[in-house]
Amino acid sequence: MKKHTAMKILAVGAHPDDIEILCAGTLFRYKDLGAQISLCVLTDGSAGHRLIAGPRLKAIRKKEAEAAAKFLGARLFWLGFKDEMLFEDKPTRLKLIETIRQAAPDIVFCHAENDYHQDHQAAFRLCLAASFIASLKNVKTRSRALDKLPGLYQMDTLSGIGFYPEEYVDISKSLKEKLKMLSMHVSQLKWLMDHDHVDILELVTTQARFRGLQCGKRYAECFSLVRGWGRLLTARLLP
Repeated sequence: MKKHTAMKILAVGAHPDDIEILCAGTLFRYKDLGAQISLCVLTDGSAGHRLIAGPRLKAIRKKEAEAAAKFLGARLFWLGFKDEMLFEDKPTRLKLIETIRQAAPDIVFCHAENDYHQDHQAAFRLCLAASFIASLKNVKTRSRALDKLPGLYQMDTLSGIGFYPEEYVDISKSLKEKLKMLSMHVSQLKWLMDHDHVDILELVTTQARFRGLQCGKRYAECFSLVRGWGRLLTARLLP
């Protein structure tokens, strides 16, 4: 098992703020252990507001994502596909393959296969395919192929609906940083209240609390390993 100080972590979210909602507490745990962290945001987030038009919103959300990544001390890959129009097609797949090769991760965090949003579901399929293909030398992108498959973990779903945790990470000491990082997505705090009638900071705190109750900690995040030949792990790599 590699020491966490030598690990490279890639978290992939369909939209700006997805990573913060679903796994930022774990990423701060990795940061404290000295791991190198990369974030990949697949879409431009341009659909998520009632008052701000798409082109302006896209620029705002990119700046918010950059600020959040800086706060974490992570490298940001902004792929910029159109919000609500994420598909598992060849150009999108190749762009994610190149991103994974650049990040060269030991672990990739991705959306759950059955999460509520179609972009989240497409993001899972993209990560499943691209994380495998990134190791194939005969599929060419600018960067060299990976030497081995990264471990692939599904993140929790929004509100935990339909998700069955396999591993938990204690985020009791990193919840405050998680919430601060999420709060940097200012445009979304109002949007989620207007569109979904939810205080997203309260939602993620409540979700972390009930996941914590499941594993005997104050606050936790949970994950499920994507299982299949060549992807099974013999040691725990989560912090």
